Amino acid sequence: MFLKLYEKNPDQKQIDKIVELLRDGGVIIYPTDTVYGIGCDITKARAVERVARIKGIKPEKAQFSFICSDLSHLSDYARQVDNRTFKLMKSHMPGPFTFILTASTQVPKSIKQKRKTVGIRIPDNNIILEIVRQLGNPILTTSLKEDDQILEYPTDPELIYEEYRDFVDAVIDGGYGGMIPSTIVDCSGDEPELIRDGLGEIDLH
Repeated sequence: MFLKLYEKNPDQKQIDKIVELLRDGGVIIYPTDTVYGIGCDITKARAVERVARIKGIKPEKAQFSFICSDLSHLSDYARQVDNRTFKLMKSHMPGPFTFILTASTQVPKSIKQKRKTVGIRIPDNNIILEIVRQLGNPILTTSLKEDDQILEYPTDPELIYEEYRDFVDAVIDGGYGGMIPSTIVDCSGDEPELIRDGLGEIDLH
């Protein structure tokens, strides 16, 4: 399935289709405020395994993150979020950032595996945020990355569909994607640490 959605006013019927697909254990490719992502409902273990297979990695070694619609569910999936970390996240999201936090016991085992942390994303993109809002829980997310290509991150949704149509259930065309991934900040230790310098700018001092 190939769906065209407009960020300023995503069509509700199309959103409903995607949400139903995710609830049935589907895997989708979608736009964010950085690069295109691939993901599924975090509660669907088989879908999580599918995403890992598409990426060519073992689920237990995958560094998957969540996309949340806002910070209200933060305490459900992360623990020991101090005021400093919360303020840092609140002032930079929605935006091109991934914050790594200590995972709570409510993070599904299919994602948590042996890791004790979880990455949280709130992209500044109304299409994926509306999908997550309607779904009612976060979706798993990982960048659509092609190590063997000249362009590391594919940007054209039609070409993405041609390449991945046999592996995923839907590709959402939200316009051309970016080529720079999110900035990753690890807040699971005593001090926030910059892990990847991506699109977002942040001052940790």
